[in-house]
Amino acid sequence: MSRVPLRRVFAELPPYVPGARAAVGAAAYKLSSNENPYPPLPSVVAAIVDGAADVNRYPDMHATELTTAVAGRLGVAPESVVAGTGSVAVLGHVLAAVCEAGDEVVMPWRSFEAYPIAVALAHARQVRVPVGPDGRLDLPGMAAAVTERTRVVLVCTPNNPTGPAVRDDELRDFLAAVPRDVVVVLDEAYVEFVRDPQAPDALALFAEHPNVVLLRTFSKAYGLAGLRVGYAVARPRLAAGIRAASTPFGVSHVAQLAALASLRAESELLTRVDAIVTERTRMLAGLRAQGWDVPDSQANFVWLPLGHRAAGFAERCAHAGVLVRPFAGDGVRVSVGEREATDIFLAVAEAHGPR
Repeated sequence: MSRVPLRRVFAELPPYVPGARAAVGAAAYKLSSNENPYPPLPSVVAAIVDGAADVNRYPDMHATELTTAVAGRLGVAPESVVAGTGSVAVLGHVLAAVCEAGDEVVMPWRSFEAYPIAVALAHARQVRVPVGPDGRLDLPGMAAAVTERTRVVLVCTPNNPTGPAVRDDELRDFLAAVPRDVVVVLDEAYVEFVRDPQAPDALALFAEHPNVVLLRTFSKAYGLAGLRVGYAVARPRLAAGIRAASTPFGVSHVAQLAALASLRAESELLTRVDAIVTERTRMLAGLRAQGWDVPDSQANFVWLPLGHRAAGFAERCAHAGVLVRPFAGDGVRVSVGEREATDIFLAVAEAHGPR
């Protein structure tokens, strides 16, 4: 019996592994997906309810009101903002807009696990540069990996899953070393959680470097992971190409209204972000007091470089009532959630501490 062939790339395409969920009927704290532990604000829920009455209609294809609001908040031109179904989808549109078959995309590794998938689907070739043992991106190494075939460099800051953010001086040196016709994507999905005074002002760098593209999302700090809305900020000509590559009507009307309501309630939402940062500090301090050597996370998660022990440690956490995200052979990422969840996790970490 003959079968319809798939593209050859699918034979080697790594699967995206979502964070574990509690089994039906079971109770566990979910610290496996970098989600915001707080439910939407009442004003955001009201916007979602209002939007549900119009789901028989197509949404505004370009999310005009939302992109205009984002542009106003960031101080950029509205035509520079492109919305999509989460920043990962927008990344796919960026790659589709600039990569030809066989072009190279330089990326840190380990980093966001969707990167290899997005690059392969764009018919490009990934060039991985190892992340340092301290969880930091090797920006000089990434600059050295750029060749005449390189079209995009991905800079995840803070880096998922290790946590550190790049610093302003090293990023400026990196941008000076990268050719101006190579797109540098600053993936800032966790930017609202950054407290490192040496972290860069990405908007200032965007203003100075025409080849810089910013990726941001409403999934993390704004707590809209289930509605899938993110955006890119790029120069108008490049933004037009990204917009042309986007899925028509991709961002739902409900998601657009929820994101707008979240922007209006930003001060209230960022108070919640501060609370998550406080809990992150407590988690890191607890781990270090137990003797763990962990990177200085600037995101809403922490990283344990456990190597081959990752899967076993994740199982022990699950038995205790917290779900974490193991990366086989590398480590475990633990999202910052409820205070009670941190207490359980720290108890497991102490019982099965560093060896």
